[in-house]
Amino acid sequence: MLKQVSNRDHVNSLARGLEVIRAFTRTRPSMTLSDISRATDMTRATVRRFILTLVREGYAETDGKYFSLRPKVLELGFAALSSLSFVDVVQPILTSMACNLKESVFAAVFEKDHVVYVASAKAPDRALGMSVSVGSRAPAHSVSTGRILLAALPEEELLEYLDNSKITKLTPNSVTSKVKLRSLIEETRTKGWSIVDQEFEIGLRGMAVPIRNKSGQVIAALNVGCPTSRISYQEMNSTILLELQKASQTITENLQT
Repeated sequence: MLKQVSNRDHVNSLARGLEVIRAFTRTRPSMTLSDISRATDMTRATVRRFILTLVREGYAETDGKYFSLRPKVLELGFAALSSLSFVDVVQPILTSMACNLKESVFAAVFEKDHVVYVASAKAPDRALGMSVSVGSRAPAHSVSTGRILLAALPEEELLEYLDNSKITKLTPNSVTSKVKLRSLIEETRTKGWSIVDQEFEIGLRGMAVPIRNKSGQVIAALNVGCPTSRISYQEMNSTILLELQKASQTITENLQT
């Protein structure tokens, strides 16, 4: 199994094409060429070649000014996600949690400066709830899963993240100070859980705990998202936290078998 890819084997054009795809997020679903250029630090001419190739291949669409990804792009990730034994273990536990708590439950992994949701379960018979599609991304600084995964990074990688990441204010509650964010990440590392109150979207509060493998390494984060109108902060710190911790332990035990 290859542990490292040499510079000789690295295809720069493919890497930059993937960077264009990753530039689209839940908060940036539609962008102009200039928007994509700023998000990727590529020239407009370079971005134009990549995005028009994606349009021609059916992975993106445009109205002549704005570009957005099409559902076909999910095919790039679904095959890999469905082959992961991790998802096979996690999914039934998420489904059970969603039914018991009557709230949406998610599992996410860390990728660069975002989290990527790899499994989800929506509570049945809930008109109001947090909805996140498998494969979607969110800025790590603004969600509880991100705080958990950032807290698990080695110190050198965490400092690199803090130095290089763009901390965007998504709501009035968003923490944008890197000093404050560092403090919250350290607090998360100490407590072993994170709660983020309407920093990603007003009206939604999220709580997350780490998921560990058999060696004790954090490999993902387990998250419950709740409307603030339905679940109080106190309930999340008691009922929701307890259920998350129990489910995380069950996942770890099942991964060991």
